[in-house]
Amino acid sequence: MGKKEDNIKKAKNLMNKLEYIRNIGIAAHIDHGKTTLSDNLLAGCGMMSEDLAGKQLVLDFDEQEQDRGITINTASASMVHDFRGKEYLINLLDTPGHVDFGGDVTRAMRAVDGCVVVVCAVEGAMPQTETVVRQALKEKVKPILFINKVDRLINELKVTPEEMQQRFVKIIAKFNDLVNKMVPEEFKNKWNVKVEDGSVAFGSAYYNWAISAPYMKTSGLSFKDIYDYCDKNDQKTLSKKTPIHGVLLDMVVDHCPSPREAQKYRIPHIWRGDQESELGKSMIQTKEIGPLALMVTKIVMDPHAGEVAVGRMYSGKIARGQEVYVVGMPRLNRIQQVNLMVGADRIPVEYVSAGNIVALTGIKDAFAGSTVTDDPDSEPFERIVHVSEPVVTVAVEAKHTKDLPKLIEVLRMVSKADPSIQVNINQETGENLMSGMGELHLEITEYRIKNEYGVEIVCSEPIVVYRESIAKKTPHKFEGKSPNKHNRFYIQAEPLPENIVKSLYNNEIPNNVKKHKKDVIKILQELGMDKETAKGTFAIQGLNLLTDVTKGIQYLSETHELIAQSFEEVMKSGPIASEPCQGMLIRLVDAKLHEDAIHRGPAQVIPAVRNAVYGAIVSSDPILLEPMQKVFISTPQDLMGDASKELNQRRSVVKDMLSERDMVNIDAKAPVAEMFGFASSIRSATGGRVLWNTENLGFEPLPRNLQNQIVTQIRERKGLKPDPFPPEYYMD
Repeated sequence: MGKKEDNIKKAKNLMNKLEYIRNIGIAAHIDHGKTTLSDNLLAGCGMMSEDLAGKQLVLDFDEQEQDRGITINTASASMVHDFRGKEYLINLLDTPGHVDFGGDVTRAMRAVDGCVVVVCAVEGAMPQTETVVRQALKEKVKPILFINKVDRLINELKVTPEEMQQRFVKIIAKFNDLVNKMVPEEFKNKWNVKVEDGSVAFGSAYYNWAISAPYMKTSGLSFKDIYDYCDKNDQKTLSKKTPIHGVLLDMVVDHCPSPREAQKYRIPHIWRGDQESELGKSMIQTKEIGPLALMVTKIVMDPHAGEVAVGRMYSGKIARGQEVYVVGMPRLNRIQQVNLMVGADRIPVEYVSAGNIVALTGIKDAFAGSTVTDDPDSEPFERIVHVSEPVVTVAVEAKHTKDLPKLIEVLRMVSKADPSIQVNINQETGENLMSGMGELHLEITEYRIKNEYGVEIVCSEPIVVYRESIAKKTPHKFEGKSPNKHNRFYIQAEPLPENIVKSLYNNEIPNNVKKHKKDVIKILQELGMDKETAKGTFAIQGLNLLTDVTKGIQYLSETHELIAQSFEEVMKSGPIASEPCQGMLIRLVDAKLHEDAIHRGPAQVIPAVRNAVYGAIVSSDPILLEPMQKVFISTPQDLMGDASKELNQRRSVVKDMLSERDMVNIDAKAPVAEMFGFASSIRSATGGRVLWNTENLGFEPLPRNLQNQIVTQIRERKGLKPDPFPPEYYMD
């Protein structure tokens, strides 16, 4: 029996022993060596050939990932590791480091309890490292640290052993700073990493060796020995004496929590249901015999099996042939196959129980982020908050008309597999819009549609998605009349305070106001909203609130649903440029209603409220918000001028410049709209000697002098009249 088969057998036996399971992610800044590391861990556990590890990139089994040398999909793999004479099942999720795939990182964090953060010894902690640590801590995932590419410090930068240790001290201190800034209160000072206790390891994923304090004791190697081996270029011996998988998996078992431990504090954080209910208790105690609760974190498309849903089991067990619900979807789905994932292989098993990562086929309704249960009325898991939102859009057309039906099907599949891609299919105009996190994100999705799904497409130039907002309160209440003139609604709009917008963005305020009314009122008052406004809140759409501050108006509560519907419609497409709205507080201040229910139906209420909200926004000094990016550039001193010139042409603001030896680090922010083509122009301006990356920063007001020009451009592109309508237009 081969080592791989042997492992699969062991993995099946360990599945029910919760204290011997670890669910972990590997996360880092782009190119700091995550995938190479994951491969070596698999190889060490006998899941692939050792010579190829680090060169084969098993987890990058997508053709395009191998072409571009970056990880796009989060793949998952299970392996068995022996620690102090006991065997452990380690479920690993590899995540992308590129900012455009941040959505994937967030979803992977939901499924794991611990996370190995990889930092390059040469570059140190980078902006993306910070984002990854923030994402982990937000999901109450415990981070541990691996400092990679140590061989480069010795062989390329020729540092002395003393300088090397100083470097490590600096990286560890910065990492602990990040953790302390964002760690949940209950883990203050408990989740810091230390060399002494083995929660930090050093090594080279490429050359397959690593070392940690506990491993030094058992192997008798000292820091100086390691330095000498690298200096003599004999890393092969090193990888035999202190193999990376041994050191890192020991660290994982020792410092990451088991599902039983982690679910106690993670469930109350990621699930808003009643913790005393049967389901609540079953998840907190990770019970195998209990109601089913599974969170889908990824959909993988398989040419033979169709859609494979990968997710984390929090309660109960899932078996072949079982019928399950995806919360929010009406029909039953029947499970066809239950699998454990090993690299690119799926191993069929009879069932998988709570605390494990599972891959399922047959759940047609699932999408990344959905909750699978055996009771359709269960409270779903919290929606996954993405650190950034789709800000760049392209129009997608089929090259051949015959492919049109197939294209629509494929676009739906794409947005299911990657919820960070938003697809807008307009059957009337035949225009299909696809929005993503950035240029690269869209380019890769485009490539997939052509090569994986085999549909020839033509994409437009990328366009930026703006947001509409307002700068001041409506001077007076705005009246909206129903077509029959028997109903009138009076609306005022005002900017929503920044701290409330932030809470909505971070998902700290439940979206379903009806279900969580008490929580919503309590949180809004804690954030400084007056009691009356908070109590009247009855709908939330994106980052906007709708509140009813009227007193004793007859029949008004009967029209609440319709009023909320009109509010949502306007918030999705504002009056200035038909872009989504954000940061608005819409108040219903008064209403006059016809006493006969037949005269205040949807056909009367919806247009009246819609016009009143549009009118109020147009009268409140409407503004456009544009998406911004943080731009981080690391450039040699002599090229600093060229790099700054590239930035200055793009309306950017330089926030900080730091010199380190012969390099300069520039920290700036720039509008997404100005960053198209930045990659190729900075490459040609600097001969490719510059490292740079971007991170989405959210939306900021567009400079006033550009507003009219941009509004006109957007309106013309959308086939609207060049100028937005004045308030009078909405008065009829």
